[in-house]
Amino acid sequence: MVDAARRRSEYTRSKAVQALRALDAAGEPVTFETVAKRAQVSRSWLYAQPDLRTEIEHLRAMLGRDPRSRIPARQRASDASLLRRLEAANDRIRRLTKENHQLREQLARALGERRAATTGPVLSGPL
Repeated sequence: MVDAARRRSEYTRSKAVQALRALDAAGEPVTFETVAKRAQVSRSWLYAQPDLRTEIEHLRAMLGRDPRSRIPARQRASDASLLRRLEAANDRIRRLTKENHQLREQLARALGERRAATTGPVLSGPL
């Protein structure tokens, strides 16, 4: 009888974990109610499971900041990753700005040389 209760408990827990993962992977809202419905368990049982409760609250808080954001947790960029991407973008902007400045100088020189070649020498004094 104890074994049956333990197996039932493990099965219930497994259903809840699978429901939690499936909701997060699908980018759906992760709340106690949605997990309970998907896993066919009671909300009060979920609240009584400290690790599941913590994970649901964590995912709910992350999605709660921007309700339109339904990106699964494993696909979300970390702060460190975003910082590296920002640094790379800033480096690229600096490099392109420098290259743009050099190209503008080359163009100005080339246009000046072209103008000088087509107008000929400038004569001073009366003709």
